Amino acid sequence: MKIGVVSDTHSLDIPAEMLEDFKKMDLIIHAGDFCTSLDLETFRRIKEVRAVCGNMDEAQLRRVLPRREIFTLAGVAVGIFHGEGPRERTLETVRKEFHGQKPDVVVFGHSHQPFNQEIDGVLYFNPGSPSDGFTAPYRSYGVLEIESGKIKGKIVKLKG
Repeated sequence: MKIGVVSDTHSLDIPAEMLEDFKKMDLIIHAGDFCTSLDLETFRRIKEVRAVCGNMDEAQLRRVLPRREIFTLAGVAVGIFHGEGPRERTLETVRKEFHGQKPDVVVFGHSHQPFNQEIDGVLYFNPGSPSDGFTAPYRSYGVLEIESGKIKGKIVKLKG
C-alpha cells in the first residue's frame, strides 16, 4: 500500500507533479493547514483523504476535521496531528500528544520541515510543505509504504 502524505498547503498553488503522483497512491493523508475547504476538495477529487485540521484552517474545516486521529491501515496504526506552538518544538509537542499511545507512525506538519525518523519504535513523519519556498529547506511531500505490516517513509523533493 502506498500513501501520499502532505501538509501545510496553505491555499497556495498545489504542484501538478505532486497531484499526478497522488493519483497512483491508495490513500492521501493531509496533516492540516489546508486553510480553506476548497483545498480539501481538490485532494478528495483524486483519492480518499484522511486529514486533521491545522492551526490556520478556517472554521468550516475545524468543524468537519478532527484535531488528531489514530486509525489502522493494512495492520499499521497511523496517528495524524498537525502540531502547534513554536515551530522549533513541533516534534516535542507531537510526541506529547501521543504519549501513552504507540502508533506505528505519526504524521505531522506545522513546522514545514521534512522529517522522517524512527524514535522509540515510532516513525515520526513530516512531509514538509509543497508550497512553502521561504521557511522550508525545499518544497516537498511524502510517501509512506506499508508492506507486510511494516511502514517506511520517503520525502520527495519537488522540482523548481
